Amino acid sequence: MALIKEIDYGTPIRVADTTVTLTIDGQRVTVPAGTSVMAAAMTAGTQIPKLCATDSLEPFGSCRLCLVEIDGRRGTPASCTTPAEDGMVVHTQSDKLAKLRKGVMELYISDHPLDCLTCAANGDCELQDMAGAVGLREVRYEEGANHVRKSSDLYLPKDESNPYFTYDPAKCIVCNRCVRACEEVQGTFALTIAGRGFDSRVASGPTSFFESECVSCGACVQACPTATLTEKSIIAHGQPEHSAVTTCAYCGVGCAFKAEMQGSRVVRMVPYKDGKANDGHSCVKGRFAYGYATHRDRITKPMIRQTITDPWREVSWEEAIAHAASEFKRIQATYGRDAVGGITSSRCTNEEAYLVQKLVRAGFGNNNVDTCARVCHSPTGYGLKTTLGTSAGTQDFKSVEYADVILVVGANPTDGHPVFGSRMKKRLRQGARLIVADPRRIDLVKSPHIKADYHLPLKPGSNVAFVNAMAHVIVTEGLVDEAYVRERCDLVDFEVWARFVAEGRHAPEVIGPTIGVDPADLRAAARLYATGGAAAIYYGLGVTEHSQGSTMVMGLANLAMATGNIGKPGAGVNPLRGQNNVQGSCDMGSFPHELSGYRHVSDDATRETFESLWGATLSPDPGLRITNMLDEAVGGSFKGLYIQGEDIAQSDPDTHHVTAGLKAMECIVIQDLFLNETAKYAHVFLPGASFLEKDGTFTNAERRISRVRKVMPPMGGYADWEGTMLLSNALGYPMRYANPSEIMDEIARLTPSFAGVSYARLEELGSIQWPCNAEAPEGTPMMHVDRFVRGLGKFMITEFVPTDERTTAKYPLILTTGRILSQYNVGAQTRRTHNSRWHEEDVLEIHPFDAETRGIVDGDLVALESRSGDIALKARVTERMQPGIVYTTFHHAKTGANVITTDYSDWATNCPEYKVTAVQVRRTNRPSDWQARFYEEDISLTRIAQQLDAAE
Repeated sequence: MALIKEIDYGTPIRVADTTVTLTIDGQRVTVPAGTSVMAAAMTAGTQIPKLCATDSLEPFGSCRLCLVEIDGRRGTPASCTTPAEDGMVVHTQSDKLAKLRKGVMELYISDHPLDCLTCAANGDCELQDMAGAVGLREVRYEEGANHVRKSSDLYLPKDESNPYFTYDPAKCIVCNRCVRACEEVQGTFALTIAGRGFDSRVASGPTSFFESECVSCGACVQACPTATLTEKSIIAHGQPEHSAVTTCAYCGVGCAFKAEMQGSRVVRMVPYKDGKANDGHSCVKGRFAYGYATHRDRITKPMIRQTITDPWREVSWEEAIAHAASEFKRIQATYGRDAVGGITSSRCTNEEAYLVQKLVRAGFGNNNVDTCARVCHSPTGYGLKTTLGTSAGTQDFKSVEYADVILVVGANPTDGHPVFGSRMKKRLRQGARLIVADPRRIDLVKSPHIKADYHLPLKPGSNVAFVNAMAHVIVTEGLVDEAYVRERCDLVDFEVWARFVAEGRHAPEVIGPTIGVDPADLRAAARLYATGGAAAIYYGLGVTEHSQGSTMVMGLANLAMATGNIGKPGAGVNPLRGQNNVQGSCDMGSFPHELSGYRHVSDDATRETFESLWGATLSPDPGLRITNMLDEAVGGSFKGLYIQGEDIAQSDPDTHHVTAGLKAMECIVIQDLFLNETAKYAHVFLPGASFLEKDGTFTNAERRISRVRKVMPPMGGYADWEGTMLLSNALGYPMRYANPSEIMDEIARLTPSFAGVSYARLEELGSIQWPCNAEAPEGTPMMHVDRFVRGLGKFMITEFVPTDERTTAKYPLILTTGRILSQYNVGAQTRRTHNSRWHEEDVLEIHPFDAETRGIVDGDLVALESRSGDIALKARVTERMQPGIVYTTFHHAKTGANVITTDYSDWATNCPEYKVTAVQVRRTNRPSDWQARFYEEDISLTRIAQQLDAAE
């Protein structure tokens, strides 16, 4: 194994319809028009010395090291800022150039510490490399003013405030790469150059890196050519010696990373330039928050107990598996075949999700399998399949670079999907127009160098009324793309829909007061979406987690079809999936009514195909959803559950009902990294494996299938797919796979959209977007190009039905929930990293008006009460919120945000209505009763019996 070294072309390789041919050092080179001389030289294998240039950034031309000579031109132009031209003759080496470059390097080194042997960047320092490349052997300048000696007036101390990297001004060469990376790649504009001339230095504003606007994405660290910005892990452990490309296990963007290693220890995670989802960028979670994988809280031995009040007892894998299988068999013999089920994980691999649903269907003999998409994006599957014919987004992430208008509904990309958020912000800085429909003033509404054309602050629960008003404007003002609709859509359905939305009750002037939006803004936004060019919709859980989530997804698809905004670059309907493999877990057949590829269990031909390969008879009846399982458990008929990598006791709504269901079961088997909240009610614990400890694939929000590669042995002894296989074998249904590639081969045989997918093909292409088959052997970046998957696009009637959850005098405010940048989902991973320094606890965001009327000031402990329960948390008074609406996150188990949420759900999929809960807020001075019990049970239900060595 070796360290993967990527080529740095110095400047971006341009995309152009024409090429130019030039001669560099006697070699003819052909490159796209607009490519720099530096990049052209690198394509021919000639590396021109450089310091301020790197191919993730636009040319800057400040270091004066990349000078070349060009026949017919005076002077020595910088190769990074000089475009290649037809017929150009370039010389990269001459005595004159050597002298100039050596002189420039001498100036850099004269103000740089000469501690190379003890420097953290030793072996990975471009300044060191360039000094060698130009042949620098001595520095002639006598000591004078410098930034190196601590006694100098210009010396600045090292900034170690950020938990993941340090900033050492003494080693800064003011190349501007970090500043430009923050601006061009991340789009945060947190860094600047302070001072002038020799006094110039990089600064994070008037404060430390930790307290600045820096979001710790790592782009500046990645861009730095010296040890000025260095990962603390590199300082502690030294340089890595080998690496492997894998896929991030956080959000649905699916960033590719190089796991850089020393033996089996991860030294750092570096974003992979060839990763098509992230193009070499990262966020604080994927770049730095991988330490949970080796955290001391990891449970690495199987455990069992008879009752949930007993302490856990560590046992062998053999005993744990035998006990679990015996209990499941006993339950089915006593209560019937349908008394047990399973839940697949959106954090595990495709192969693992596939095996869990296979175990349930073939091993348990029922279809009682579900996944966390039930509580997040199940309405996406229903809505997009109904209207377009497939349960997934239409575009790849790169498509946003061609969008003229972007409509963001119920999503916060800069926090929830930050790498894609950066890509979107870059397009906005280039001139794309933006409409944000969200009750909260998210960062996209206004942040450095971007501002939404329209912020439509919808009242929670009014989404469908909003989309109908948008459609009303488009239809009644003649903005429909009639040619597209005639060619691509069912005209009868369209005409029925058009008459429906044209009714006066959907007009912005009627709807505006109901949804809390100025009718003029609503009309203007609809016009912009319909007429502004290629228009892309990006939506999140603010769309799906409502009682009309499925209706709203169909409403967005209606808008896109009516304006011809599906099947072309820069357009589409794109769900921003929350977890790394939530798309994949759905693809793999994790819903109780569908087998892999979204084919219904009642279809005889489909079922026969699976039965033939699996050697088992499958039930034609849909099984229980998660909510049904819990209801049946409380009712006494559902008794056993196998949960892989999910924490429903924290993530699912109405915590009291969830825990009541869990307590009523007789055997719960948890397979996870940590003793999570659900494990408090479990009877068998099987150690899980992190993404670093197994092979497999993830499928991201753009349908991109990417490899996950094992870089360290599983701490618990087995990867998750192996644990599932052991359990299935013990249940009497044999599974025999030597490695996950064999599982993928089986998936490909059974799933038409995966027919062309294999590990060999993934190695060849890097990643693949399904469908991948004979018609699309390299995958499908954009869906529905010539026709919709279902044939003709289907317009659906989207009648607005207000939620049953209403405000009253007792509960006058509406609570909505969401995520924050530094934390992820239930926080089990990120809370065990330094990310908690940015978000130590969940807080309640409340508007100043609502706070003042309740005597609340920033930082007060407040009680948050709904019809379901109450909790206590600190208040954050902010104008991000609008009056009447409060907001919190659910990342910390001790907060218990889902104690508050209700059991209302989407009419079609049972996706919970997390986004609308009527609440009251008041000052308090103590935790809630539920929180007090939580602290007690956090000890009493997680005890592990101490193993005593036998006396000798």
